[in-house]
Amino acid sequence: MPTYNKLVRDLIPQIINNSGKTYNTRILDNAEYVVELRNKLGEELNEYLEAGTDLESLEELADLLELVHALTAVHGSTPQQLEQLRQAKAEKRGGFNDRIFLIDVQDA
Repeated sequence: MPTYNKLVRDLIPQIINNSGKTYNTRILDNAEYVVELRNKLGEELNEYLEAGTDLESLEELADLLELVHALTAVHGSTPQQLEQLRQAKAEKRGGFNDRIFLIDVQDA
C-alpha cells in the first residue's frame, strides 16, 4: 500500500472509494494546513517547471491557481481582493509583458 502523507484535493477520497480501494485520511489543523498548502505549492511549481507541453503547463498553472486561492483564504482575503492588489501593483510597477531583462544598474 503506497503512503502519500500529503494534502490532496477535496474529491480525491471519493475518487479512491469509487475505484474500490480503501484509504486513511485526517483533517489538518490550521497551522498544519498552511504548511501543507505551501508544500503543495512547491510540488506543483516543480511540476510546472518540468511540464513538457503547453497543455501540461496550463494544467499545472491551474493547480497553482487553486493553491493560490486556498492560500488567499488562509490569509483572510478573497481572490477578488488579491486580483485588486495585483492590478494595483501592475499599475504602479508594471507587469511582465514587455519581457524586460535587467542586467545591471550603475550608481550615478
